[in-house]
Amino acid sequence: MLRKLFILTAVLYASISMGQETFDATAIQKIKNEGLNNSHVEKIAFELIDKAGSRLTNSEGYKRAATYAVNQLTSWGLKNAKTENWGEFGKGWEMEKSYVAMTKPYYMPFVAIPKAWTESTNGAIKGNIVVLQINSEEDFAKYQGKLKGAIVVMKSTGNQGPTFNPDATRFTTEALDKMTQPQAPRVRPTGNNSNNNARAERAKRRALSQKVGPFLLKEGAALIIHGTRGSHGTLFTSSPRAYAKDSPKGISELEMAPEYVNLMVRLSENNVPVEVEAEVKTRFNNRDLQGYNVLAEIPGTDRKLKSEVVMLGAHLDSWHGATGATDNAAGSIVMMEAVRILKTLGLQPKRTIRIALWGGEEQGLHGSRNYVKNHITDNKSPETISAYYNIDNGTGRIRGIYTQQNEKVVPIFKSWLTPFTDLINHTTVTTNNTGGTDHQAFDGVGIPGFQFIQDPIEYNTRTHHTNADFYERLVIDDLKQMAVIVATFVYNTAQRDEILPRKEVKK
Repeated sequence: MLRKLFILTAVLYASISMGQETFDATAIQKIKNEGLNNSHVEKIAFELIDKAGSRLTNSEGYKRAATYAVNQLTSWGLKNAKTENWGEFGKGWEMEKSYVAMTKPYYMPFVAIPKAWTESTNGAIKGNIVVLQINSEEDFAKYQGKLKGAIVVMKSTGNQGPTFNPDATRFTTEALDKMTQPQAPRVRPTGNNSNNNARAERAKRRALSQKVGPFLLKEGAALIIHGTRGSHGTLFTSSPRAYAKDSPKGISELEMAPEYVNLMVRLSENNVPVEVEAEVKTRFNNRDLQGYNVLAEIPGTDRKLKSEVVMLGAHLDSWHGATGATDNAAGSIVMMEAVRILKTLGLQPKRTIRIALWGGEEQGLHGSRNYVKNHITDNKSPETISAYYNIDNGTGRIRGIYTQQNEKVVPIFKSWLTPFTDLINHTTVTTNNTGGTDHQAFDGVGIPGFQFIQDPIEYNTRTHHTNADFYERLVIDDLKQMAVIVATFVYNTAQRDEILPRKEVKK
């Protein structure tokens, strides 16, 4: 457990200057005490994870989480808390039933998740499996006329052998030091036959795989079971089925842990008949096709600066195989707790502080990109945003920050991390880029957008887009630490005389 904090009067002053960067040490000490000793992290986590459930974009679970967030932010005293429509997303989708088991040569229940936006089966179905192996255009002919009502099984790729490395890890000092080294520029290979052949082969495989679904629909298959990546009971599934309002109807599809698919394939290859029973029941919502973000703010108090905004955010949506604890309830919890800390302490930021919980991140950063479009790039009176801070790498504690090649903020961020050597252990500020989440929407239009460096824990090996991403995967003390650091960065940004410096655009 984190130890109780005591004010060390020998080192605290009204403000501390690190070079030319000044911050309020007394305010930071208050933030640390409130965040570490009076945390609401667990309460927020229960509401967003256990109570709201999975939060697929435009699902009932997402709406439950968004409603809770608006009400909670309002109750803490934030202003203008609301859900904001960012534009058309597509169909809502709900799972109502999912069951699959092998019934012959013996009974065994299987772990599988319906693909998001998949259709229902025609009630309960039962039948022998057909193992589909499509490696070339010619292979389709082998299955023509043979798949009416079939339960089609597609084997997973990759290695599912034993693993001996521990799943949960933290960054070592050596790994953090390596991050501070400049990234080697990406050079697109030209004229390399080996690379060109590899790209051509990948394109060929993609084109072939895109023909499988329409072929099975035409042939009248009843269910598709995809073996997917994973091991030891963990099933990785993002399930990016089409969600647009005019998407064509397909076949009910399940993604299954590879061990079960491999079992069925081995039996089938050795001439042992495999019978499966299954039922998938899903429901679509076409009444509201819009996407929504959650927004709330602590208004600025400085007459000249209050029109400028400091933003912090995380995506609220998740996939549906679990309750999305580390991806990305963790980020939303941290950001909500950060603004709670600032509001509870009665700190008076010069600039307006705005929290954003995004929708549609998993389908392509839709919430954040449309926010930028609606509020900035396509707005006749664009907002002035000093900076945007993001969390979306799981439950691991902050170890530093990526500056997205903005060298001007490096000394600023280094100074802001100095009060946290007791909570971070080897702070890291790197000019390197990181991608795959909502800070890119801001960075892409020249607004300083940052993602923090976090300990990986078991994010990439166990929880990111998996059926294991439940409350138990959270490290509560790490979330507390993250909220304290985010709150400090946001407050410091709000108090600066100038907005954060922009990076130079290379011509």
